[in-house]
Amino acid sequence: MRQLTLLAAMSVLATACSPAQTPSDSSQTDTHHYEPQVDADGYVDYHFNDQYREHLRVLSSDEFEGRAPGTRGEELTIEYTTAEFERLGVQPLNGDSYLQPVPLVRIAPTRVTNLSLQHDGASSEFRYREQMMAWTPRVVDEVSVEASEMVFVGYGIVAPEFDWNDYEGLDVEGKTVVMFVNDPGYATQDDALFTGNAMTYYGRWTYKFEEAARQGATGAIIIHETGPAGYGWGVIAGGSPVRFDLARENRNMHRSEIEGWITAESAEALFANVGMSLEEAHAKALSQDFSPVALNTQMSMTVENEFEYIDTHNIAGYIPGSSYPDEHIIYMAHWDHLGVEPISGDIYNGAQDNASGTAGVLSIAEEFANGEQPERSVVFLLVGAEERGLLGSAWYADNPLLPLEQAVAGINMDVLNVYGPMRDFVVVGWENSDMQDYAAPFVEMQNRYLAPETNPEAGIFYRSDHFSLAKQGVPVLYAKGGNDHFEQGQAWGEEQRAIYNAEAYHKPGDEYDPEWDLRGAHQDMWIYFRVGQQLANSRDWPRWAQGNEFEALRLESAQQRQP
Repeated sequence: MRQLTLLAAMSVLATACSPAQTPSDSSQTDTHHYEPQVDADGYVDYHFNDQYREHLRVLSSDEFEGRAPGTRGEELTIEYTTAEFERLGVQPLNGDSYLQPVPLVRIAPTRVTNLSLQHDGASSEFRYREQMMAWTPRVVDEVSVEASEMVFVGYGIVAPEFDWNDYEGLDVEGKTVVMFVNDPGYATQDDALFTGNAMTYYGRWTYKFEEAARQGATGAIIIHETGPAGYGWGVIAGGSPVRFDLARENRNMHRSEIEGWITAESAEALFANVGMSLEEAHAKALSQDFSPVALNTQMSMTVENEFEYIDTHNIAGYIPGSSYPDEHIIYMAHWDHLGVEPISGDIYNGAQDNASGTAGVLSIAEEFANGEQPERSVVFLLVGAEERGLLGSAWYADNPLLPLEQAVAGINMDVLNVYGPMRDFVVVGWENSDMQDYAAPFVEMQNRYLAPETNPEAGIFYRSDHFSLAKQGVPVLYAKGGNDHFEQGQAWGEEQRAIYNAEAYHKPGDEYDPEWDLRGAHQDMWIYFRVGQQLANSRDWPRWAQGNEFEALRLESAQQRQP
């Protein structure tokens, strides 16, 4: 009886409308030609593409050498994915080519001085890697900052939708700004302030450096605290100082000369110069009448660099729309991983991260290729250099192959579920847009439930490639199976994720396992496919939530779409 009741409910849901907008009837066409099976635990088998496991196995094999940009592994990845697009009849998106070149620069500091401080004629310093970590984003041989006045700017945020401007009335030309990481809402846990515990774009350290540069600051320093940062000081200072960036024509001269972090203890010492404690600085940064604080301290330091230029690629194909070819849905995943460790020779295969997502895009492309031509175009975008800082997707966002004001939505696949069927479909960026409303009926068809991410304060929404589209105003869905396993339960699922994070994430242990239960990946791919299929055959334009930091960009693009 349970199976009959569930199938009857799914029959009703198959004709239901998205809570956001009404889809066209053609969006409900199912390309699967058999009834889904329901087992005793309630798992609904919407089996997806049979090629998925083979794609995953090949892309994460030792032969592909961890798929690092600019290596033989990239060449093999390009050969494999473009051959698959050709087999399917997916057309190249960049003229007659599936490739979009992405120019990168590797910036390796050869000399970084300590951070020298002058206050009331007295000298002190913060030691490199121990008390501070800094670099220059500029692609120049040397940057030397001398006696730059330091100013505390609270959270370093300019957010008109939250009526917040830490720089109001301040000229920081030639100065070095010092600021807290994360959002004011994290500090207060007040949902009425920004978005409470959930980080917004304004809480990301990358935003704070960008805003400091827009304000004209010579230096930008963030105060590290483990809670609001989401990781310890060792993550900041313990890794390689080598950085990658896009090889822009202006050599990043629009950025501040110095970017970096200082420890909370260093900040305490810095604030003491003006008789203020770190705790008092926190309180001041949260006050309604905040004004920047001159720290009566001058900062000096030098960074010397050497460079290496690397060419990598995005890989892009599409199925043109029959009625509205400029309007398009973007399926995306990053194809790259960390390559081969030069000393040990260990291969970082990146099976879950992110051969799993790359294989997912190829499988969904096959599903569309085998179905009726959609009314809108469907783009399959495999971006490079994600592991170097979302660089491939950033390049695409700045140099789109179809106008992004005509992008209906994006769906990102990064680390798909290989542990079997999960009841929860976890949305990263809960209620950021109505994209999760489009997913909801298909989640319910699978006898599953939508769930928010458990650690929104970590800002994971801003740490994968869909973020590059969001910064251009494109609503995106970034969601996947969680930990609530249909057969093994929640604790078992959490244990599998913990093992992966401890033993495999960004380690040689992220290897393909032929025993993986890929039903979970199939669950999620079916949802991704159905959401994209619905949008590709409708006149809907998904929206960001009211007050979201990307809402204004979407409204602006809507004006550009007007005839």
